[in-house]
Parts: sequence; C-alpha cells; structure tokens
Amino acid sequence: MDLKKVLYISQEISPYVPASDIADKSRDLAQGIQEKGYEVRTFMPKYGLIKERRNQLHEVIRLSGLNIEIDNSDHPLIIKVATLLPTRMQVYFIDNEDYFLRTQTAPDMEFRLTPDDNDERSIFFVRGVVETVKKLRWDPGYIHCIGWISALAPLYLRRIYADDPTFAGSKIVYSLFNDKFEGTLDPRLVEKLALEGFAPEDIATLGDKPVDWITLNKLAIDYSDAVAQSSPDIDQELIDYIKKSGKPFLPYADTDRADSFAEFYASL
Repeated sequence: MDLKKVLYISQEISPYVPASDIADKSRDLAQGIQEKGYEVRTFMPKYGLIKERRNQLHEVIRLSGLNIEIDNSDHPLIIKVATLLPTRMQVYFIDNEDYFLRTQTAPDMEFRLTPDDNDERSIFFVRGVVETVKKLRWDPGYIHCIGWISALAPLYLRRIYADDPTFAGSKIVYSLFNDKFEGTLDPRLVEKLALEGFAPEDIATLGDKPVDWITLNKLAIDYSDAVAQSSPDIDQELIDYIKKSGKPFLPYADTDRADSFAEFYASL
C-alpha cells in the first residue's frame, strides 16, 4: 500500500462523455491530484457513445480475457486505455458488449438508455476494475469512488477482497453527487449479490425491497472510510446518515478540489 497512489473509480469522465458536473469534476480532480505528485490510475465504463478512434483508445490484451460470472452467466472483460492530455494521465475503460453497446448512436450512456441492466452493469464494472488493478500489481493508498455506478465498490473491497494484499490498508473515499436514477434497481439484486458470496449481514442495509438510489448510497457509505459531498444539493437523509456514522466527512465547498482532497486523503 502506497499513500502516494490514488485509484479513481469514476462513473463518467470528460471529454470521453458529454460534459456534466460529475464528468468534469472527475477529470479535474484526478488530473489535479496527479499534478500534486501522486501516482494516479483512473477507471470508467467504456460506454457505447465513446468513439475509440477519435479518443485513441486501444485494447490492453494482457489485461483482457477474464470472464466475470454474474447471476450464473459469463461476461468477458475487455480493458482499453487512453491518455488524457495535457497531463498524460492514463484512463482505463471497462468494456463488455453485454452492458456497453458497441453499435450505439444515441448521445447518452447505457445506465440511462437501458436501466434494467444497471444492477449487473455496476457489478461488472466494479469487479472489472478490482480484477484489473490486481493484474497491474498496483497497490493504491486511496480508492476514490465517484458516482453511484461505483457504489458497490466499497462493499466488494471490504468483503470479497478483504484479504487481498493489493488493497490491504487502502482507504476508501466515496463521493456523493446529485446523480439520482429513477425508480429502483432489479428486484433480484440481493439474490445476485448472495450468489457473489455476500452474507445476509453484509448487505442488510439493502433490506427486502427493490433498491433505490438513496439505499444504494447508504450501502456505499457503510463500507467507505470517508465520504465527500461533491454536489451542493444532496438529500438531507444521506447527510444525516453520514453524520450518524461518525465517519470523516468533507462538506461541499466551491474551492480548489485537488487541494481539498489532498488534505482530506492525508487526514485519513
């Protein structure tokens, strides 16, 4: 574990997807932290709208090829990489044709276009990131999860991968954005997580009803070491939940994010 290494597990990063609050802040934070002397690795899903030739993505053969089983079905993991200028930060992309559409023409991301798959899309993304970091033999001091697509990462890291030396001692930070999805995830999510190896007490926060955005974020908070508010307007229910947990909390501030987060990381 190296305190000068930061792993970012991001829902979206500009300019690979249309500009948004979360996409722009994901890019600016990772680049700003790298400019402060940290070694950074950044992962995001390879959404179908991302143009590979335009963005100079290429497949990393040595990292691809793993099959990830979800709900008793195998899904091949494909890893691609691009270099984000001007800082020359490497961005890794988690790809699979079951969850990220290769023939997509709509200018939007799959979690909004085909939301019925979002539970498995999140599981595949999180597991793909963790397995790839293991292959890289890269031991991050901090793991920063950004956006609800990454919300299952703290659970996996603290339960399924708890004994893996790659992540031993890593501090997990979860950033809360106002990036709500409508409705709920697949009603079988708890059943699918049980197939992944989670005990009932591991996922008790999810309850026995279909999981909505607030419940999913509560689960992420449960297994994170610290939480940051990255949008000014977050549901008070989640703010109260964080305060009740007693975990380190970085409130929203419209200031230099890299400076704020570098100090926050060092305090953990």
